[in-house]
Parts: sequence; structure tokens; C-alpha cells
Amino acid sequence: MKILFLFIDGVGLREAASDNPINPEVCPHLCRLIENHCTPIDACLTVPGLPQSATGQATMFTGVNAPVFMGRHCEGFPGPNLRAKIRENNLFMELAKRGKKIKFADAYLVVTIEEIVSYRFKSVTTVMALTEPQSISTIDDLFDDQAILQDITRETIQDRFPDIPTVSPVDAAFHLFSLARAHDFTLFEFFQTDAAGHTQDYARACAVLRLFDKFLASLTRYTQAAGITLVMTADHGNIENMSEHRHTCNPIPFITYGPHEKEIRSGIKSLVDVTPAILKHIFKQES
Repeated sequence: MKILFLFIDGVGLREAASDNPINPEVCPHLCRLIENHCTPIDACLTVPGLPQSATGQATMFTGVNAPVFMGRHCEGFPGPNLRAKIRENNLFMELAKRGKKIKFADAYLVVTIEEIVSYRFKSVTTVMALTEPQSISTIDDLFDDQAILQDITRETIQDRFPDIPTVSPVDAAFHLFSLARAHDFTLFEFFQTDAAGHTQDYARACAVLRLFDKFLASLTRYTQAAGITLVMTADHGNIENMSEHRHTCNPIPFITYGPHEKEIRSGIKSLVDVTPAILKHIFKQES
């Protein structure tokens, strides 16, 4: 069984409103998945305050309630204690133990993994990927269409890397699908949604969601035809309320689309359940 995991940063669930760009006119495909293939889950994790990226993502990829472990919600990049917890055990490590082929599809704009190791600040996904370095994608992979840039089209790096051609959302979807077809578990992180949500610029939020929706529409056609299960979730809410520049306490979507999708969603209540649900189902299919 192959799984393609889309981590979409800062996307929560909220009723229709004039300041909520997650609507059928802006992102019809995402809205259909939310309506028909989604379970709302909790990102607050019993800790007071607004959920944040470091602890939300750490929870998602370890199954440990990171806000409880830290005693608070931690924003941005994980600190030493949280990095140690991620390195202790995570989704990539558990999959690798079972001999699964893993790919972190986001391209790092470096030539060597050593350059990533030297980063002063590392995201949760970077800390996790470094525990299984074979999963990492570099700029050479991007040149060869064997990786995806975090903005999907590569437009944000044209000033620095003009030799890397831009791609359409449809082409990027095919590149990601090709990686998913070649690996047991593939992860793609898209954080432009969270970045747009913080701006309170409704037009920008709509533009980001329209781009992602074109990408998503093509991707789901490819995965459905190949029998690959798509899993998609977020770390906290944000873009669904453009009247606020901060994160929200709204539930987040846990979307599954493809073989055994209902079984994977069954019993999911919060970010704590994401990694255990994926591992349980993958290992169940082996037995």
C-alpha cells in the first residue's frame, strides 16, 4: 500500500463567511474533499492558547502530545527539547524500520545533506527527514523533476535560480505523483497557506488556494487511477479566518482519499492520532 501525505500548513475548518476563502468558488476540489472525505480533528490538544507550528507538527509526526510535553504551544522552529523528542522516534523512523521506501518530496535548495545539517534553525519536517537522510531531496533532484518546491511552481526562486524552469500546478502534481508511485510513503509540505493567512490579505489567500486546488485536482486524478491513498491534514487553523493574522482554535481537516480511506479516518480525533493511524494501517496491510 502506498500513501501520499500532504501537509498543508495553517488550514482550519470554519463555516462559510465573507472572510473565509475556503469556499467552492475559490477551491472547489478541496471543498469537495472536505465535504465527502474528511474528519474534523483537534489541534489544541488540551493545552490553553492558540495552537502553533512546532508543537503541532511534532505531534502530527510523532504521535506524542507535544504541547503537553513542552507545557505550552511552541511556535516556529522546535527548540532543543522538542528536537530531541522528534529524533527519539517519528513517522519516518518507524516506516524505515519496516523497510519502507520514504521520500520527503520538498526540495532543499542545497547540494549536500551536510548543508542542511548545518542549518541553525530546522523545521519539524527537517529534523524528521534528517533521521532518515535517504528521504531528502536536493536542488539536483529539483532540476531532474524528482522533487517539488514548497511553492509548487518554483516561481519564488526565479531570482536566485533562473536556470530552474517554472512548472505548472498540473506538471508539479505529476512530478509528485511519480515520486509517490516509486515510494511506499511520500510527504509533501505546503506552507504558503499559513504564510498567506498571516497577511490578512484576502486576495493573496485566494490566489494561494486557487493554485493549490489546481495542483490537488490533478494529483487526486493520478492517485485514484494508481490506487495510491492520499492523506492530507494541517497543524493548526489560520487561512480560514482572514480577519485575524493569528492562528485559530478551529478544528483542522483530516482527509483521506483512496483505498481504505474510511478505515484510516476511523477513530481519528486529534493530531495525536495521525501517525499511529497511518502506521497501524500500513502494518495491517502487511499482515
